[in-house]
Amino acid sequence: MKGMDVVAITGAVAAFIVAFLLALLVRLFARRLRLVAAANARSSHEGETPTGGGLGIVVALLAWFALAARFGEGTPASTLLASGAVVAIIGLLDDLEDQSRTLRLGCQLAAAGVCVAWLFHTNVWFDLALILLAVWFVNLYNFMDGIDGLAASQGAAFALGVLAVGDANLASGSLLVLLAACAGFLCLNWAPARVFMGDVCSGFLGLVVFVLALWLHTTGEFYIAASAVVLAVFWFDATWTLCVRIVTGQRFMEAHRSHLYQIISRRLGHGATTGLFWAYWALWLLPLAWVVGAWPELAPAALALACIPLALASVRFRAGRDNG
Repeated sequence: MKGMDVVAITGAVAAFIVAFLLALLVRLFARRLRLVAAANARSSHEGETPTGGGLGIVVALLAWFALAARFGEGTPASTLLASGAVVAIIGLLDDLEDQSRTLRLGCQLAAAGVCVAWLFHTNVWFDLALILLAVWFVNLYNFMDGIDGLAASQGAAFALGVLAVGDANLASGSLLVLLAACAGFLCLNWAPARVFMGDVCSGFLGLVVFVLALWLHTTGEFYIAASAVVLAVFWFDATWTLCVRIVTGQRFMEAHRSHLYQIISRRLGHGATTGLFWAYWALWLLPLAWVVGAWPELAPAALALACIPLALASVRFRAGRDNG
């Protein structure tokens, strides 16, 4: 076994333990830390639940990025260390006390700008498009963190998908740590959730996944179209729902419960809904991602096939309209 393999596996084991233990500590001391989420217009839960448990994922990944930056793993570790910390900190502050949208958006734009400028700079207009896309990805993870186990599952599904059907050599350590950290947190976040992820982690996780997906594309290890296929459940549901709300004249900035996953969870329950999306990922999205890797020219068709069932379900269940 190569030296880096040993380090990556050790890091993954440590990430699992850290993510689990910190989530457990947050759950135990949530009231003292003022990390309690009350039910609101966006919630799919009743009553109060400890939140901020995703702090363990953040700590585990930031520690790994610091290690990778020091010893030179071929990932954008130093960039993610700095920009990820900014997004996580503003998220933690928002968990403790609501922050203004302007402050949150400013921090997210700054973090995304750093990532794009340092890693993917091409021309001004393309850079701006990437920055806006990164900010959208940061926020859609927040939008989609609404039922037990879903957001962490998507982080795990991305990492597992790349490792399973991609050619992730340079980024394998970061992907293993991401997978392990999400798995450790899911031990306490799977339905019925004992602790929520919180804004401290949802936006951070979105940024990490977005940057790693772009980085893997630039290195040729996993095409961006394959990442889009693997993550189709997340970005399609959030994007479809937002577009429907805008087109139908709703106040799209207000909290709501009309995402496809929220509608399904009201019928099936949280655990069954998250399990259903895992099944869709394993039986449909993962094979399509493999097709993209094997035959890149089929990427548009694979992406369409990934989205068509989601579009049909969104129409059938009136995603963006049915607010429960």
